[in-house]
Amino acid sequence: MTVKELIATKGVPKPLGTAAGDMTPQAEDAPPAARVREAGAVLFAKTTNPDFGMLSSGLSSFHKLARNPWDLSKTPGGSSAGAGSAAAAGYGPLHIGTDIGGSTRLPAGWCGIFGFKPSFGRIPIDPPYTGRAAGPMTRKVADSALLMTILSRPDARDYMSLPPAELPWEKLDRDLKGLQIGLMLDAGCGLAVDPEVSAAVVAAARLFADAGAIVESMNPFFTRAMLDGIDVFWRARFFDQMTALPEDRQARILPYIREWVEPARGYSGSQVYRGSEAFMQIREAGRDAFAPFDFILSPTAPVVAFPADYASPVNDPARPFEHIAFTVPWNMTEQPAASINCGYTAAGLPIGLQIVGRRFDDVGVLQLSHAYEKMRPAQQPWPEPWKDSAI
Repeated sequence: MTVKELIATKGVPKPLGTAAGDMTPQAEDAPPAARVREAGAVLFAKTTNPDFGMLSSGLSSFHKLARNPWDLSKTPGGSSAGAGSAAAAGYGPLHIGTDIGGSTRLPAGWCGIFGFKPSFGRIPIDPPYTGRAAGPMTRKVADSALLMTILSRPDARDYMSLPPAELPWEKLDRDLKGLQIGLMLDAGCGLAVDPEVSAAVVAAARLFADAGAIVESMNPFFTRAMLDGIDVFWRARFFDQMTALPEDRQARILPYIREWVEPARGYSGSQVYRGSEAFMQIREAGRDAFAPFDFILSPTAPVVAFPADYASPVNDPARPFEHIAFTVPWNMTEQPAASINCGYTAAGLPIGLQIVGRRFDDVGVLQLSHAYEKMRPAQQPWPEPWKDSAI
Protein backbone atom coordinates (compact mmCIF):
# COMPACT_ATOMS: atom_id res chain seq x y z
CA MET A 1 0.00 0.00 0.00
CA THR A 2 0.92 3.68 -0.28
CA VAL A 3 0.79 6.57 2.18
CA LYS A 4 0.44 10.25 1.30
CA GLU A 5 3.56 12.34 1.77
CA LEU A 6 1.86 14.59 4.36
CA ILE A 7 1.64 11.57 6.70
CA ALA A 8 4.97 11.03 8.46
CA THR A 9 6.78 7.71 8.15
CA LYS A 10 9.79 6.95 10.33
CA GLY A 11 13.17 7.55 8.73
CA VAL A 12 11.72 9.25 5.64
CA PRO A 13 11.72 13.04 5.04
CA LYS A 14 8.40 14.86 4.81
CA PRO A 15 9.02 17.69 2.32
CA LEU A 16 5.30 18.59 2.17
CA GLY A 17 5.37 18.58 -1.62
CA THR A 18 7.38 21.79 -1.79
CA ALA A 19 10.91 22.76 -2.76
CA ALA A 20 10.83 24.83 0.42
CA GLY A 21 10.37 21.70 2.52
CA ASP A 22 12.51 20.24 5.28
CA MET A 23 14.32 17.03 4.26
CA THR A 24 15.03 15.87 7.82
CA PRO A 25 13.99 12.22 8.23
CA GLN A 26 10.93 11.84 10.46
CA ALA A 27 11.46 10.46 13.95
CA GLU A 28 8.33 8.27 14.02
CA ASP A 29 5.31 7.11 12.07
CA ALA A 30 2.21 9.29 12.24
CA PRO A 31 -0.84 7.37 13.54
CA PRO A 32 -2.22 6.15 10.17
CA ALA A 33 1.18 4.85 9.08
CA ALA A 34 1.82 3.30 12.49
CA ARG A 35 -1.50 1.44 12.49
CA VAL A 36 -1.11 -0.12 9.06
CA ARG A 37 2.52 -1.03 9.66
CA GLU A 38 1.52 -2.75 12.92
CA ALA A 39 -1.07 -4.70 10.92
CA GLY A 40 1.57 -5.98 8.52
CA ALA A 41 1.09 -3.64 5.58
CA VAL A 42 3.94 -3.26 3.12
CA LEU A 43 4.47 0.50 2.67
CA PHE A 44 6.20 0.52 -0.69
CA ALA A 45 5.73 4.19 -1.64
CA LYS A 46 4.88 7.66 -0.42
CA THR A 47 2.48 9.48 -2.75
CA THR A 48 2.85 13.06 -3.92
CA ASN A 49 0.88 16.17 -3.08
CA PRO A 50 1.11 19.84 -4.10
CA ASP A 51 3.00 22.40 -2.03
CA PHE A 52 1.85 22.06 1.61
CA GLY A 53 -1.25 20.21 0.39
CA MET A 54 -2.73 23.59 -0.53
CA LEU A 55 -4.12 22.74 -3.99
CA SER A 56 -6.72 20.40 -5.47
CA SER A 57 -4.25 19.36 -8.15
CA GLY A 58 -0.92 17.59 -8.52
CA LEU A 59 1.09 20.76 -9.21
CA SER A 60 4.21 20.90 -7.02
CA SER A 61 7.44 22.89 -6.87
CA PHE A 62 9.21 19.73 -5.64
CA HIS A 63 7.71 16.73 -7.43
CA LYS A 64 7.20 15.99 -11.09
CA LEU A 65 3.68 16.79 -12.26
CA ALA A 66 1.10 14.21 -11.13
CA ARG A 67 -1.23 13.09 -13.93
CA ASN A 68 -4.59 11.39 -14.25
CA PRO A 69 -4.32 7.79 -15.54
CA TRP A 70 -7.60 8.19 -17.49
CA ASP A 71 -6.12 11.07 -19.51
CA LEU A 72 -2.49 12.01 -18.96
CA SER A 73 -3.17 15.60 -20.00
CA LYS A 74 -5.51 15.99 -16.99
CA THR A 75 -4.95 16.39 -13.26
CA PRO A 76 -5.68 13.57 -10.83
CA GLY A 77 -6.92 16.22 -8.41
CA GLY A 78 -5.51 16.84 -4.98
CA SER A 79 -4.17 17.33 -2.60
CA SER A 80 -4.01 13.50 -2.41
CA ALA A 81 -2.85 13.60 -6.02
CA GLY A 82 -0.45 10.67 -6.06
CA ALA A 83 -2.85 8.50 -4.08
CA GLY A 84 -5.62 9.05 -6.62
CA SER A 85 -3.28 8.32 -9.51
CA ALA A 86 -1.88 5.22 -7.81
CA ALA A 87 -5.29 3.73 -7.07
CA ALA A 88 -6.61 4.35 -10.59
CA ALA A 89 -3.46 2.99 -12.20
CA GLY A 90 -3.44 -0.12 -10.00
CA TYR A 91 -0.29 0.53 -7.97
CA GLY A 92 -1.48 -1.59 -5.05
CA PRO A 93 -5.01 -1.95 -3.63
CA LEU A 94 -4.82 0.35 -0.58
CA HIS A 95 -3.88 4.03 -0.33
CA ILE A 96 -4.15 6.63 2.45
CA GLY A 97 -4.88 10.29 1.74
CA THR A 98 -5.79 13.31 3.82
CA ASP A 99 -8.69 15.74 3.45
CA ILE A 100 -9.40 19.22 4.84
CA GLY A 101 -11.59 20.53 2.02
CA GLY A 102 -12.01 17.60 -0.34
CA SER A 103 -8.49 16.24 -0.73
CA THR A 104 -9.45 12.56 -0.71
CA ARG A 105 -12.85 12.94 -2.38
CA LEU A 106 -11.86 15.28 -5.23
CA PRO A 107 -9.07 13.08 -6.60
CA ALA A 108 -11.30 10.05 -6.02
CA GLY A 109 -14.00 11.64 -8.14
CA TRP A 110 -11.64 12.72 -10.90
CA CYS A 111 -9.77 9.38 -10.94
CA GLY A 112 -12.87 7.16 -10.84
CA ILE A 113 -12.02 5.48 -7.53
CA PHE A 114 -13.59 5.37 -4.05
CA GLY A 115 -12.41 7.90 -1.49
CA PHE A 116 -13.66 8.16 2.09
CA LYS A 117 -13.41 11.09 4.51
CA PRO A 118 -14.58 9.75 7.89
CA SER A 119 -16.12 11.73 10.71
CA PHE A 120 -13.63 14.20 12.16
CA GLY A 121 -11.49 12.38 14.70
CA ARG A 122 -12.46 8.87 13.62
CA ILE A 123 -8.94 8.21 12.32
CA PRO A 124 -6.31 9.63 14.70
CA ILE A 125 -3.77 11.86 12.97
CA ASP A 126 -0.77 13.90 14.05
CA PRO A 127 -0.79 16.84 13.96
CA PRO A 128 -4.58 17.23 14.27
CA TYR A 129 -6.28 20.36 12.95
CA THR A 130 -9.84 21.61 12.49
CA GLY A 131 -11.52 19.77 9.62
CA ARG A 132 -8.49 17.65 8.76
CA ALA A 133 -8.99 13.91 8.31
CA ALA A 134 -7.08 10.96 6.94
CA GLY A 135 -8.95 8.44 4.85
CA PRO A 136 -8.68 5.43 2.56
CA MET A 137 -8.59 5.67 -1.23
CA THR A 138 -9.26 2.40 -3.05
CA ARG A 139 -10.89 0.95 -6.15
CA LYS A 140 -13.53 -0.91 -4.13
CA VAL A 141 -15.65 0.12 -1.15
CA ALA A 142 -14.89 -3.15 0.67
CA ASP A 143 -11.17 -2.39 0.55
CA SER A 144 -11.74 0.97 2.24
CA ALA A 145 -13.94 -0.71 4.86
CA LEU A 146 -11.16 -3.20 5.56
CA LEU A 147 -8.65 -0.38 5.91
CA MET A 148 -10.96 1.46 8.34
CA THR A 149 -10.77 -1.51 10.74
CA ILE A 150 -7.10 -0.62 11.17
CA LEU A 151 -6.96 3.17 10.71
CA SER A 152 -9.69 3.82 13.30
CA ARG A 153 -7.71 2.27 16.14
CA PRO A 154 -6.85 4.79 18.90
CA ASP A 155 -3.69 6.86 19.22
CA ALA A 156 -3.16 9.22 22.16
CA ARG A 157 -1.22 11.70 20.06
CA ASP A 158 -4.46 12.96 18.49
CA TYR A 159 -6.07 15.00 21.25
CA MET A 160 -9.03 15.76 18.97
CA SER A 161 -9.85 12.14 18.11
CA LEU A 162 -13.13 10.42 18.89
CA PRO A 163 -13.43 7.86 21.69
CA PRO A 164 -12.42 4.38 20.51
CA ALA A 165 -15.37 2.45 19.13
CA GLU A 166 -15.83 -1.06 17.79
CA LEU A 167 -17.84 -0.48 14.61
CA PRO A 168 -19.08 -3.09 12.11
CA TRP A 169 -16.91 -1.71 9.32
CA GLU A 170 -17.21 -4.71 7.05
CA LYS A 171 -20.97 -5.29 7.41
CA LEU A 172 -21.77 -3.46 4.20
CA ASP A 173 -25.14 -4.87 3.14
CA ARG A 174 -28.09 -2.60 3.87
CA ASP A 175 -31.73 -2.24 2.88
CA LEU A 176 -32.32 1.17 1.29
CA LYS A 177 -36.10 1.15 1.68
CA GLY A 178 -37.45 4.17 3.52
CA LEU A 179 -34.17 6.05 3.80
CA GLN A 180 -34.60 9.81 3.52
CA ILE A 181 -32.04 11.05 1.01
CA GLY A 182 -31.46 14.65 -0.03
CA LEU A 183 -30.29 15.43 -3.55
CA MET A 184 -28.20 18.59 -3.80
CA LEU A 185 -27.36 19.64 -7.35
CA ASP A 186 -26.49 23.26 -6.52
CA ALA A 187 -23.68 23.92 -4.03
CA GLY A 188 -24.80 27.51 -3.45
CA CYS A 189 -21.66 29.16 -4.86
CA GLY A 190 -18.59 28.43 -6.93
CA LEU A 191 -18.50 26.92 -10.40
CA ALA A 192 -21.73 25.92 -12.09
CA VAL A 193 -22.27 22.18 -12.34
CA ASP A 194 -21.37 20.73 -15.73
CA PRO A 195 -24.43 19.19 -17.44
CA GLU A 196 -22.72 15.81 -17.81
CA VAL A 197 -21.93 15.79 -14.09
CA SER A 198 -25.49 16.72 -13.15
CA ALA A 199 -26.97 14.06 -15.41
CA ALA A 200 -24.76 11.33 -13.93
CA VAL A 201 -25.64 12.30 -10.33
CA VAL A 202 -29.36 12.43 -11.13
CA ALA A 203 -29.12 8.97 -12.69
CA ALA A 204 -27.43 7.70 -9.52
CA ALA A 205 -30.14 9.22 -7.34
CA ARG A 206 -32.76 7.49 -9.48
CA LEU A 207 -31.20 4.12 -8.67
CA PHE A 208 -31.54 4.85 -4.95
CA ALA A 209 -35.19 5.78 -5.46
CA ASP A 210 -35.78 2.62 -7.46
CA ALA A 211 -34.36 0.66 -4.51
CA GLY A 212 -36.95 2.15 -2.17
CA ALA A 213 -35.23 5.25 -0.77
CA ILE A 214 -37.16 8.51 -0.59
CA VAL A 215 -35.09 10.97 -2.60
CA GLU A 216 -35.95 14.65 -2.30
CA SER A 217 -34.33 17.67 -3.93
CA MET A 218 -32.83 20.11 -1.46
CA ASN A 219 -31.61 23.67 -1.53
CA PRO A 220 -27.98 24.59 -0.87
CA PHE A 221 -26.90 26.02 2.47
CA PHE A 222 -23.31 27.00 1.64
CA THR A 223 -22.81 30.65 0.65
CA ARG A 224 -20.27 32.82 -1.07
CA ALA A 225 -19.63 34.60 2.24
CA MET A 226 -18.77 31.28 3.89
CA LEU A 227 -16.41 30.27 1.09
CA ASP A 228 -14.73 33.67 1.14
CA GLY A 229 -14.39 33.49 4.93
CA ILE A 230 -12.57 30.16 4.67
CA ASP A 231 -10.34 31.66 1.98
CA VAL A 232 -9.42 34.65 4.14
CA PHE A 233 -8.64 32.53 7.18
CA TRP A 234 -6.59 29.96 5.26
CA ARG A 235 -4.63 32.72 3.50
CA ALA A 236 -3.83 34.33 6.86
CA ARG A 237 -2.87 30.99 8.40
CA PHE A 238 -0.50 30.07 5.59
CA PHE A 239 0.91 33.60 5.32
CA ASP A 240 2.00 33.28 8.94
CA GLN A 241 3.59 29.89 8.26
CA MET A 242 5.25 31.05 5.06
CA THR A 243 6.77 34.22 6.49
CA ALA A 244 8.25 32.20 9.38
CA LEU A 245 10.52 30.51 6.83
CA PRO A 246 13.86 32.02 5.76
CA GLU A 247 13.48 34.18 2.65
CA ASP A 248 15.40 31.77 0.44
CA ARG A 249 12.97 28.98 1.32
CA GLN A 250 9.94 31.24 0.82
CA ALA A 251 11.15 31.93 -2.71
CA ARG A 252 11.03 28.20 -3.55
CA ILE A 253 7.30 27.87 -2.86
CA LEU A 254 5.09 27.45 -5.91
CA PRO A 255 4.45 30.96 -7.35
CA TYR A 256 0.68 30.34 -7.51
CA ILE A 257 0.57 29.75 -3.76
CA ARG A 258 2.75 32.77 -2.99
CA GLU A 259 0.42 34.90 -5.11
CA TRP A 260 -2.65 33.42 -3.41
CA VAL A 261 -1.37 34.18 0.07
CA GLU A 262 0.02 37.68 -0.61
CA PRO A 263 -3.24 39.62 0.13
CA ALA A 264 -3.06 38.35 3.72
CA ARG A 265 -0.14 40.70 4.25
CA GLY A 266 -2.68 43.51 4.55
CA TYR A 267 -5.43 41.74 6.52
CA SER A 268 -6.58 43.23 9.78
CA GLY A 269 -7.25 41.17 12.89
CA SER A 270 -10.96 41.78 12.39
CA GLN A 271 -10.86 40.40 8.84
CA VAL A 272 -9.15 37.23 9.99
CA TYR A 273 -11.57 36.84 12.91
CA ARG A 274 -14.58 37.26 10.62
CA GLY A 275 -13.08 34.68 8.31
CA SER A 276 -12.77 32.23 11.19
CA GLU A 277 -16.44 32.75 12.05
CA ALA A 278 -17.35 31.13 8.72
CA PHE A 279 -16.43 27.75 10.17
CA MET A 280 -19.10 28.00 12.87
CA GLN A 281 -21.64 29.39 10.41
CA ILE A 282 -21.09 26.36 8.18
CA ARG A 283 -21.57 24.00 11.12
CA GLU A 284 -24.88 25.61 12.06
CA ALA A 285 -26.22 25.86 8.52
CA GLY A 286 -25.12 22.33 7.70
CA ARG A 287 -26.83 20.96 10.81
CA ASP A 288 -30.12 22.59 9.86
CA ALA A 289 -29.94 21.58 6.18
CA PHE A 290 -29.15 17.96 7.00
CA ALA A 291 -31.80 17.55 9.71
CA PRO A 292 -34.57 16.05 7.48
CA PHE A 293 -32.26 13.48 5.88
CA ASP A 294 -30.37 10.29 6.61
CA PHE A 295 -27.96 10.91 3.74
CA ILE A 296 -27.25 13.51 1.07
CA LEU A 297 -26.18 12.90 -2.53
CA SER A 298 -24.37 15.51 -4.61
CA PRO A 299 -21.66 15.86 -7.21
CA THR A 300 -18.21 15.49 -5.67
CA ALA A 301 -17.08 18.41 -7.83
CA PRO A 302 -18.98 20.64 -10.25
CA VAL A 303 -16.58 19.86 -13.10
CA VAL A 304 -14.44 16.94 -14.25
CA ALA A 305 -10.65 16.76 -14.31
CA PHE A 306 -8.95 19.88 -15.66
CA PRO A 307 -5.49 20.36 -17.27
CA ALA A 308 -2.70 18.73 -15.30
CA ASP A 309 -0.60 21.89 -15.11
CA TYR A 310 -3.43 23.99 -13.65
CA ALA A 311 -3.51 24.65 -9.91
CA SER A 312 -7.33 24.65 -9.92
CA PRO A 313 -10.11 24.52 -12.54
CA VAL A 314 -10.00 28.30 -13.06
CA ASN A 315 -6.22 28.47 -12.41
CA ASP A 316 -6.58 31.86 -10.75
CA PRO A 317 -5.03 32.44 -7.29
CA ALA A 318 -7.63 35.15 -6.65
CA ARG A 319 -10.37 32.46 -7.01
CA PRO A 320 -8.74 29.33 -5.61
CA PHE A 321 -11.73 27.46 -4.18
CA GLU A 322 -14.46 27.68 -6.83
CA HIS A 323 -14.57 23.87 -7.06
CA ILE A 324 -14.79 22.80 -3.38
CA ALA A 325 -18.25 24.06 -2.42
CA PHE A 326 -19.72 20.54 -2.45
CA THR A 327 -16.91 19.04 -0.36
CA VAL A 328 -15.52 21.55 2.16
CA PRO A 329 -18.73 22.07 4.19
CA TRP A 330 -18.65 18.45 5.41
CA ASN A 331 -15.14 18.87 6.78
CA MET A 332 -16.39 21.70 8.93
CA THR A 333 -19.59 19.93 10.05
CA GLU A 334 -17.35 16.92 10.88
CA GLN A 335 -19.62 14.52 8.95
CA PRO A 336 -18.48 11.45 7.00
CA ALA A 337 -18.51 11.75 3.21
CA ALA A 338 -17.34 9.63 0.31
CA SER A 339 -16.86 9.89 -3.42
CA ILE A 340 -17.66 7.00 -5.73
CA ASN A 341 -17.62 6.88 -9.51
CA CYS A 342 -21.06 7.36 -11.07
CA GLY A 343 -20.29 7.62 -14.76
CA TYR A 344 -18.10 9.12 -17.45
CA THR A 345 -18.18 12.10 -19.75
CA ALA A 346 -18.37 11.68 -23.51
CA ALA A 347 -14.59 12.10 -23.48
CA GLY A 348 -14.23 9.22 -21.01
CA LEU A 349 -13.41 11.17 -17.84
CA PRO A 350 -14.82 9.83 -14.54
CA ILE A 351 -17.58 11.64 -12.63
CA GLY A 352 -17.78 11.50 -8.84
CA LEU A 353 -20.93 11.04 -6.73
CA GLN A 354 -20.60 12.32 -3.16
CA ILE A 355 -22.47 10.48 -0.39
CA VAL A 356 -22.70 12.29 2.94
CA GLY A 357 -23.92 10.79 6.21
CA ARG A 358 -24.90 12.03 9.63
CA ARG A 359 -22.07 12.82 12.02
CA PHE A 360 -20.54 9.57 13.34
CA ASP A 361 -22.46 7.41 10.81
CA ASP A 362 -19.29 6.38 9.02
CA VAL A 363 -20.50 2.82 8.54
CA GLY A 364 -23.72 4.12 6.97
CA VAL A 365 -21.79 6.03 4.32
CA LEU A 366 -19.79 2.90 3.48
CA GLN A 367 -23.01 0.88 3.31
CA LEU A 368 -24.70 3.33 0.92
CA SER A 369 -21.55 3.46 -1.18
CA HIS A 370 -21.47 -0.33 -1.32
CA ALA A 371 -25.15 -0.44 -2.29
CA TYR A 372 -24.53 2.02 -5.11
CA GLU A 373 -21.43 0.11 -6.21
CA LYS A 374 -23.66 -2.93 -6.76
CA MET A 375 -26.45 -0.96 -8.49
CA ARG A 376 -24.45 1.23 -10.84
CA PRO A 377 -23.92 0.44 -14.51
CA ALA A 378 -20.86 -1.52 -15.56
CA GLN A 379 -17.65 0.45 -15.21
CA GLN A 380 -15.18 1.09 -17.99
CA PRO A 381 -11.91 -0.89 -17.90
CA TRP A 382 -9.24 0.61 -15.67
CA PRO A 383 -6.66 2.69 -17.54
CA GLU A 384 -3.17 1.42 -18.29
CA PRO A 385 -1.21 4.68 -18.56
CA TRP A 386 2.17 2.96 -18.92
CA LYS A 387 1.07 1.83 -22.39
CA ASP A 388 0.74 5.42 -23.64
CA SER A 389 3.63 5.92 -26.02
CA ALA A 390 3.51 9.71 -25.56
CA ILE A 391 4.96 9.49 -22.03
